[in-house]
Amino acid sequence: MVLSLKEKIIAESQRLGIDKIGFATAEPFLHLEESLEMQKKLGHTSGFEHPNIEERIYLEKTFANPQSIIAIALAYPTKAHFEVPRDEKRGQFARASWGQDYHAILQEKLAALVNFIKAQGELLEAKNDWQFKIQVDTGEMVDVAAAQRAGLGFIGKNGLLITEEFGSFVYLGTIVTNIKFAADTPVTKGCGDCQRCIQACPTKALLGDGCMNAQNCLSYQSQTKDFVPVAFRKKMRNVIYGCDICQLVCPYNQGKDFHFHPAMEPQVDEVFPKLQPMLTITNKEFQQQFGHLAGSWRGKKTLQRNALITLTNLGDFSALPTIVHCTKDSRPVIRGTAIWGIGKLGRKEPEIYLELLAELKKKETEASVLAEITLAETALREKLK
Repeated sequence: MVLSLKEKIIAESQRLGIDKIGFATAEPFLHLEESLEMQKKLGHTSGFEHPNIEERIYLEKTFANPQSIIAIALAYPTKAHFEVPRDEKRGQFARASWGQDYHAILQEKLAALVNFIKAQGELLEAKNDWQFKIQVDTGEMVDVAAAQRAGLGFIGKNGLLITEEFGSFVYLGTIVTNIKFAADTPVTKGCGDCQRCIQACPTKALLGDGCMNAQNCLSYQSQTKDFVPVAFRKKMRNVIYGCDICQLVCPYNQGKDFHFHPAMEPQVDEVFPKLQPMLTITNKEFQQQFGHLAGSWRGKKTLQRNALITLTNLGDFSALPTIVHCTKDSRPVIRGTAIWGIGKLGRKEPEIYLELLAELKKKETEASVLAEITLAETALREKLK
């Protein structure tokens, strides 16, 4: 039997360890226009998205003669197969940041798939005419929309792609090409009346229609470089990167745990790191311990800020000396977040820490940090009443 090019690509994807593959047309994603414009108008975007809405809808704006989209999904682990030590307070990375950065894993597999297709084109003397563009998460295209159109799954009320086999615990990647393939059938099955993700979201970021206010999403807040709003800090619990609450409560995700890819396996001190050492870690140590994780992309400062928040949330009074030391940091976000932590953890000895804050106030010039001092002073004075 002679296999078609599409059948050969599917077979090669399986050989490469790609867990799911589908093919879609490259027609404009017109149905996204209204929601993308509304998100922008309401200020619900994160700023991490591609800024040009037209380029997100019309593939021909960024690729000559697009004909098809090849969409792939790789399933990632959801359960750590080891005991997390209870030696001291630890934070955790959301599951999408376990193991090696998924961008690199998907890029490698997509590049290998493109090379395979090019080799087939060489046999058909079409190599010079075939063009490809790989995207993993950071391109123009809305990847969940492409994956849904390609039949990989449906888009849930939390805005994530939900597959039949793996739930929403999948990484997505795409190839845009000028080769015309027979399109697969889009998946239309949805969430029905289920509201679990919406009800479980601690910041009410999910709007109920697959859209979200990204500014309220804890995953977004954990990746910003500025202060985390006070109202969101306690809600972060002990998570120092990302948030997967809406996935953990989803019925489609119950019992799902796949360990197909060794590079995605979590290591305890990487994804459940000790928090106090993170406050004094050097740049070199940071790169060695966290540099290969997707959650390291915003750098050391952001994760140190989050570590200060989670140490405070966990009530780690033993961390107070290290937190106090952070008030001398050159970075205002670190100083201010440390001061917030002192206002919470210093309640057993409020007089001592009020005196410290008074000294800090005399030297501080940043308005944002001075605001944190005022909040901390108010919290500690409450303990004196």
